[in-house]
Amino acid sequence: AQKKGIVQSVLLEINVAEEESKSGFFCSDIPNLLSEIAPFENIKIEGLMTVAPRVEHPEDNRKIFKELYQLFIDIRSKSCDNICMKHLSMGMSGDYLVAIDEGATFVRVGTGIFGHRSYGQEKN
Repeated sequence: AQKKGIVQSVLLEINVAEEESKSGFFCSDIPNLLSEIAPFENIKIEGLMTVAPRVEHPEDNRKIFKELYQLFIDIRSKSCDNICMKHLSMGMSGDYLVAIDEGATFVRVGTGIFGHRSYGQEKN
């Protein structure tokens, strides 16, 4: 972004469940991270996102969504340079209704629209 002379809007990925198989910052990383991000003039943090664990019952992810929403609200209540909490991306095809109930502004419902997809190597 700096090389291109633009300000890039981004969401911070938060690994709320602290799953080893997933990327993202832990909730406990955020207070220090916010002060580290403040000097970067070419990025604008516009929200948070998470990929919740795969669960059989959508309600099982409610606690994950509640925790991310609370972090979202906590950050929004502070005045931090380059940070403007507008978006909260959480919930996928299997649990998006619970995510919306807990404050999601974006949901990812690709499987609900396109069905299950295989991302393995295709054979010729």
